[in-house]
Amino acid sequence: MSAGVTTTEYRALAELRYRIRLFVREGDAKARAAGLEPQQYLLLLAVRGLPTGVDATIRNLAERLVLKHHSVVELVDRLAARGYVRRARSRDDRRKVLVSLLPRGIRMVSQVARQRISELRSSGLQLVNAIDALLQSGSSTRRHSVPSARLAKTQPSRKGTSLRK
Repeated sequence: MSAGVTTTEYRALAELRYRIRLFVREGDAKARAAGLEPQQYLLLLAVRGLPTGVDATIRNLAERLVLKHHSVVELVDRLAARGYVRRARSRDDRRKVLVSLLPRGIRMVSQVARQRISELRSSGLQLVNAIDALLQSGSSTRRHSVPSARLAKTQPSRKGTSLRK
C-alpha cells in the first residue's frame, strides 16, 4: 500500500463526499415535502428494509440508523402518535419491543422511496462514477480493488435498467 494519498485520490474522495451530501440533502427535502422529518423517514425505511431474519427491535433500528437507543425510542413514539408505526412486545422475549409499519407508514415510506429510487436511476451514475474513480485510483498499487465491471453488476436493475447505462 502506498505511503501517501495522491491528488487523484483526494479529488475522488472529495467528489464522492459531495455526491453523497447531494443525495442526502435531496432525500431530506423529499421527506419534508411528504410531511416527515428526515430521521422519521429513515426509521420507516429501516423498518421496511431490514434484512430477512432481523427483527425491527429498538436495538436493531438504533444500530441501522447509527443512533442512540433513546433517540430511536423518541422517533418511534412520534411516529406511533401519528399512526405510522406500532410497537408491540415480542412474544419470545417480553423485554424486546418490536416496531412494525402501519398502513399509513407503508404508504408514506413507499411514496418517498419511489421518488428516491427514481432520482437514483436518473442521476446515480455520477455517484457510481465517484466511487469507481476512488476505487480505480489505487488499482495499480492495490490488487484488492473492485473492477468497474464487478461494481456495475452489483447495482440494482429493473427490466434491464441499471444505474450504469
